[in-house]
Amino acid sequence: MMKCDIITLFPDLVRPVIEQSMLKRAREKGLLDVRIHNLRDFTRDKHRTADDHPYGGGAGMVLKPEPIFSAVDAIRSQGESLRLILTSPQGRRFGQSLAVEFSREERRLVFICGRYEGVDERVREGLELEEISIGDYVLTGGELPALVMMDAAIRWVPGVLGDPESAQEDSFAAALLDYPHYTRPALCRGLNIPEVLTSGDHEAIRGWRRRQALLNTFQKRPELLDEIDLTEEDRKTLEELKRETGGDCAR
Repeated sequence: MMKCDIITLFPDLVRPVIEQSMLKRAREKGLLDVRIHNLRDFTRDKHRTADDHPYGGGAGMVLKPEPIFSAVDAIRSQGESLRLILTSPQGRRFGQSLAVEFSREERRLVFICGRYEGVDERVREGLELEEISIGDYVLTGGELPALVMMDAAIRWVPGVLGDPESAQEDSFAAALLDYPHYTRPALCRGLNIPEVLTSGDHEAIRGWRRRQALLNTFQKRPELLDEIDLTEEDRKTLEELKRETGGDCAR
């Protein structure tokens, strides 16, 4: 089971997502435990103030440290070990390997969702946490990144997907982009599917899919080819693609 806590100013942004599709099914199967914590529940004033103006002036608001500390203390009081994650554009880049790592994590994954201009720096100083980013851009808040990371990770928990091979064949699962997928009808608006897919020759289909994955990666994200150990067969395929496309496949 993957266990997650989300600390947020806007719990209603999170609930609709975890109550749909794969995340909902994972929860129903007992493979995902998600707890949402409203940061305002850990404030101490009658206005439930969780943010304030920055010291030194400047635009925007900053999340106050004490509510975050109190929220983490409350989660920690339940007796489980925690892995604290601050969603931040300054953090380590999230990718497939980290998604797999999260799926195998025995500790509770606690996502602290940033907002506005960010969190008080004392949160970073006072908590042993990791800063993780889903990309080099700025979002309104950390709720979407937390959900993205949770969604990417839960696919790797055994029993979540109907077909256990689905996660293995996804784009980036083996550092390659995915091969093209087709379904019925075989002919649609004059466009047909590759004949090999109806041949019944599983080895030929495997070879075609690998070649298409290599082609997709070569054409769209060639830098990914530096991140995997190519087989001799892969290298021969890439050389063929080089000749066919007139591109540079030498890696």
